[in-house]
Amino acid sequence: MDFDVSTLKFDEKGLIPCIAQSEAGEVLMMAWMNAEAVTKTLETRRVTYWSRSRQSFWIKGETSGHTQNLIDLRVDCDRDCLLAIVEQEGAACHTNRRNCFYTSVVDGTERELITPMKG
Repeated sequence: MDFDVSTLKFDEKGLIPCIAQSEAGEVLMMAWMNAEAVTKTLETRRVTYWSRSRQSFWIKGETSGHTQNLIDLRVDCDRDCLLAIVEQEGAACHTNRRNCFYTSVVDGTERELITPMKG
């Protein structure tokens, strides 16, 4: 079956959330894609997002060197969320941490779980 990007359910701004996960199952980050970013990701195997703040494409690692190479792109059952299984080189988070989910909230208290990577 050929994949048709138009079958995805984008929001009113033409965006769909994409969760990036390592091959080992670690959730690394969440970012947004538009139809063209999905297509570029599938064509190049370099994960490409849509930056809402810059209103432009963002190829993960293009400036930082912390790349995401696509292994598999999965569509959820409602077709309104994507899961990108990636080979992550370096930090996934812009704070130079392995992933973006480094803060835990327990009993109303925040606790930092991951410190920034060195280098």
